[in-house]
Amino acid sequence: MSKPPRARYRTTNGTSCNAALARRGSLQVGFDPAMQWLAPPIGKRGRQPVFSDAAILACLTLKGVFKLPLRQTTGMIASLLKTAGLDWLVPDCSTLSRR
Repeated sequence: MSKPPRARYRTTNGTSCNAALARRGSLQVGFDPAMQWLAPPIGKRGRQPVFSDAAILACLTLKGVFKLPLRQTTGMIASLLKTAGLDWLVPDCSTLSRR
């Protein structure tokens, strides 16, 4: 018994197909400049937190999405903040691992 012939798929609009493939590879990450990156004082004794929970959550989310180790995550966050033109501090890997 012979196999049926394989179906042939052809693109009828190559320009839009190429544009769609190019868009699929683009990455846009935005940081809101109004976001509270540094933590407000909590009013208790002891060392105050430096970074807000939203900042730590943003870092750990990107870590999980791209499956990066903590040190590479801090480097990626630093480059994204530099690209966005924000002069915010970057949490180090020990700060990320404690939360």
